[in-house]
Amino acid sequence: MSMEQKIKTAAAYKGISQAKLALAIGMTASNFNQKLKRSTFTEDELKAIAKALDASYIPFYFSFEDGMKI
Repeated sequence: MSMEQKIKTAAAYKGISQAKLALAIGMTASNFNQKLKRSTFTEDELKAIAKALDASYIPFYFSFEDGMKI
């Protein structure tokens, strides 16, 4: 699964739109979408995404409190 798919799946799992996720990490929706399509998020940005989703970022997947890994 690509990072784009992982982020989209994680956001859907938590019921948050990509636009709201972008705002939650201090990014415009347009910039977020460009980074998503290119998979150019930094590790710090991925950690911020995980935090916004109430998840943990472990390289290559998101880990949720209920045990779900994406």
